[in-house]
Amino acid sequence: MLTRNQFDVLEVLIDAAKKISQREIAEKAGFSLGRVNAVLKELDEMGLVSSNRITEKGVAEMQKYKVKRAVILAAGFGSRMIPITLNTPKPLVRVKGNRIIDSCLDALKEAEIEEVYIVRGYLAEQFDQLLYKYPYIKFIENPTYNEANNISSVVCAGERVENAYIIEADLLVYNKKLIKKYQYASNYLGIPVKRSDDWCLTVSGGYVNKMMIGGKDCYQMVGISYWTESDGKKLCAAAKEVFASPGGKSRFWDQVPLEYCLKDFKVEVRECGFEDIIEIDTFNELKQLDETYRS
Repeated sequence: MLTRNQFDVLEVLIDAAKKISQREIAEKAGFSLGRVNAVLKELDEMGLVSSNRITEKGVAEMQKYKVKRAVILAAGFGSRMIPITLNTPKPLVRVKGNRIIDSCLDALKEAEIEEVYIVRGYLAEQFDQLLYKYPYIKFIENPTYNEANNISSVVCAGERVENAYIIEADLLVYNKKLIKKYQYASNYLGIPVKRSDDWCLTVSGGYVNKMMIGGKDCYQMVGISYWTESDGKKLCAAAKEVFASPGGKSRFWDQVPLEYCLKDFKVEVRECGFEDIIEIDTFNELKQLDETYRS
């Protein structure tokens, strides 16, 4: 298994269209030149790089870390987006002419992730329109979407959350590179903030140690996460157990690995910024983004 530093350097090299310098590698990986030099020597001895270029053996090694699939949670009613969601599921609402969900689907396509599942419920048949542009999409029906929170969608997805992204369908993704082709460890996307009144995470020793509403010097949660095969397997089992417990239907799915079963998971926070992505929660927020809804 690669070390984290080795993975980060190989990820830079596999994405490079041409030979790049150690300084460029350092900038992209966020490493010092000294660390890059040391890691390249390790990778060279392993036969994974040669002259600052990834070898065929290196490419083969990175395939072990390739994300296999994505599960998009799109079953909810979107009550805070009324009146626009009375006739249209929230993910299919258009912002400046484009459906919200398309920004995630386009990012997944660029990352060559085409095993994509959409968990649907409210006005489910309307999602069929996506097949014209994304014929490889598969749908998972959530029969309890109107009586349970989004934990029900993860339960419906089952083992498909292994080696997978779990993505909220109401995210407008501006930076498509947030959806990476390769992942080293389970992680949750977060925006570093001084203060938040929203759902947020704190970290200790490199891993999430608390999920809460509101906090200081924390990460505001953004609904894109990745789960390794082993963590996805644990998540699948734990979500079913929590869902079946008293009050379980009212839970959010991410409370399972980040709160109720936190000791069983080691989840990193992957940083992004407010300029990279936006979650559209309310109709007022939609009107701010698209003036055609203001009249």
